[in-house]
Amino acid sequence: MLILKNLTALQFEPATLLGDVQIAIDGTQIREVGAGLAAKYPQAQVLDLKGKLVMPGIVCAHNHFYSGLARGIMANIKPCPDFISTLKNLWWRLDRALDEESVYYSGLICSLEAIKSGCTAVIDHHASPNFIAGSLATLRQGFIKAGLRGMTCYETTDRNGGEKELRAGVDENLAFARLIDDAKVKGEEPYLMEAHLGAHAPFTVSDAGLEMLGDAIKATGRGLHIHVAEDRYDVSHSHDHYSQDPIERFAGHGLIDSKTLIGHGLYLSDADIAILNDRDAFLVHNARSNMNNNVGYNHKLSAVRNLALGTDGIGADMFEEMKFAYFKHRDAGGSLWPDSFTRFLWQGNTLLERNFGARFGRIEAGYQADLTMCNYDSPTPLVAQNVGGHLAFGMNSGSVDSVMVNGQMVYQNRAFPFDVEPIYAQARKVAAQLWQRMDALV
Repeated sequence: MLILKNLTALQFEPATLLGDVQIAIDGTQIREVGAGLAAKYPQAQVLDLKGKLVMPGIVCAHNHFYSGLARGIMANIKPCPDFISTLKNLWWRLDRALDEESVYYSGLICSLEAIKSGCTAVIDHHASPNFIAGSLATLRQGFIKAGLRGMTCYETTDRNGGEKELRAGVDENLAFARLIDDAKVKGEEPYLMEAHLGAHAPFTVSDAGLEMLGDAIKATGRGLHIHVAEDRYDVSHSHDHYSQDPIERFAGHGLIDSKTLIGHGLYLSDADIAILNDRDAFLVHNARSNMNNNVGYNHKLSAVRNLALGTDGIGADMFEEMKFAYFKHRDAGGSLWPDSFTRFLWQGNTLLERNFGARFGRIEAGYQADLTMCNYDSPTPLVAQNVGGHLAFGMNSGSVDSVMVNGQMVYQNRAFPFDVEPIYAQARKVAAQLWQRMDALV
């Protein structure tokens, strides 16, 4: 058992601050929160946090670890005047250039960067069309090496190879779900990973693909993870080819339920939002990515019942993502205040609960011991009523000192428990090779 002492516990929802408490960690869970626990459990190891702020683990609810080696990219990228050309000229060339080594290092580097930014979990969405079979297991190795909790899936699509590619994507999702199930049964390693059934977007998944995905969801009990209405083109395509709004179309195939994760949703109709709300699905807002791709702004955030925050591949700094989400909302004339965006940040833990079958997001007995620990010396009072204001205008990822996942310290005193420099050195070499392969693609 481990006792954390000399700390202030911050709960996000409802906002609460508890001083003079200690946290008892027993295995992977919080056993007790209260005063005097070090005396109550004299055999326990005690860790003095020296006044740190301890909060429930932060979750990035939509990411693309395959983009981890794109930072500062020096491939020959044609002009991208709109969203579709950005996909074709940049991201769909990058994903076709990925091989096993680059997928592994993308996943490992992104896992390390996520932890360093204060994340305890990331929900990933993967693509590597020339390395499909085994790609998710390769990504998983990086999560496990770093100690990061997470989920991943393969983005089923027909954009490169028609129905054959659709089948390969679904098969990879099924294989990964089986891998996770087998690992749980065998107890081979800490239960850190779970699976979604992935698809790219409605405009690159035919009805044949939706039928395959529907069968896979029934077979595995997992939920769908897909981009929808990130750009107006997706909605226009759905109307042109299927005479339906995109969520309406997916719902007709039985693909929308409480484990569904929809990325973006900038141009969802009111009827589509009603379907998401009625079926208890989640929408993930990715403010910085939307701004970077110049796709517009989602003015209907307040209409969505279940909303979380993600980055769509722009790192995993969720402190920064929350700030951008709030500031862009205000810039667009929105009426929500920082407390709403604090709730959106926290709700990534609800996604974990629905998929891991455990309790996340609170510092209470019986909850998973996923914790983010920060040094935050505020010049103004920090109280329950202004937690959102401190997150939006004060705290940042530079405050992160230590991170606990599944009861283990995976980052402590701003250091990992293993040497990461050789990993970064190799990643730089792999990235340069990846960029060269991109330039060789037509």
